[in-house]
Amino acid sequence: MDKALAAFERLLRIMDDLREKCPWDRKQTLESLRYLTIEETYELSDAILEGDLHGVGNELGDLLLHIVFYAKIGSEKGVFNISDVIEGINKKLIHRHPHIYSDIVARDAEQVKSNWEKIKLHEGAHGVLGGVPLSLPAMVKAYRIQEKARGVGFDWEEPHQVWDKVMEEANELKEALEKGDEKKKEEEFGDLLFALVNYARFIDVNPEDALERTNKKFIKRFTFLEEQAKLKGKSLKDMTLSEMDIYWNEAKNGE
Repeated sequence: MDKALAAFERLLRIMDDLREKCPWDRKQTLESLRYLTIEETYELSDAILEGDLHGVGNELGDLLLHIVFYAKIGSEKGVFNISDVIEGINKKLIHRHPHIYSDIVARDAEQVKSNWEKIKLHEGAHGVLGGVPLSLPAMVKAYRIQEKARGVGFDWEEPHQVWDKVMEEANELKEALEKGDEKKKEEEFGDLLFALVNYARFIDVNPEDALERTNKKFIKRFTFLEEQAKLKGKSLKDMTLSEMDIYWNEAKNGE
């Protein structure tokens, strides 16, 4: 613990030095750091999906720097400092874990999540879905919306019910396509995606992670396809789909 505290204190002192002496760091604002923080978060996500534990450690350091940076700017404005940030999360964690710090009983993780959402409502949250950031990517937002609704009991009971909903939405999309209804096509496609996200949640699959892993798999196979075509002196544009499928299947078999 002492080593961790000493390392954190050193980071705070370095932040003070950078803010005072470095032209770039001195120029930064909450707004200018925002997109960089988003980028660092996605880099952490990449490291996690790749199973790169050393990378995870490095990216966590970058994110910690951003937290300290924001707190430094907050202290300069006289609004909050790093102590306020830390004490704020300490109080929140204690208050939202009454099964540890009070006499409330939580049977399992689902009960903990349900209690968490109820406590947030008592704290004055603007509705059950009020805590879902508007700027979240759509798939992540759908997942969080569904989780929060479940926290207050608004949810399906069994996975097969959700799958039936998926099939219902798929049929409605098909019907819209057959009718050539352009407006309905987009609406039904969105409903189908929402239902699939819901089903993923019921079978304990994170849809964002699942889709990103598929993206990475596709990129890896397509890159192999490009490389093999290049070795043969061919251009993908001049190859037939059957020719490309040969290399694609080689990539799959190589996995």
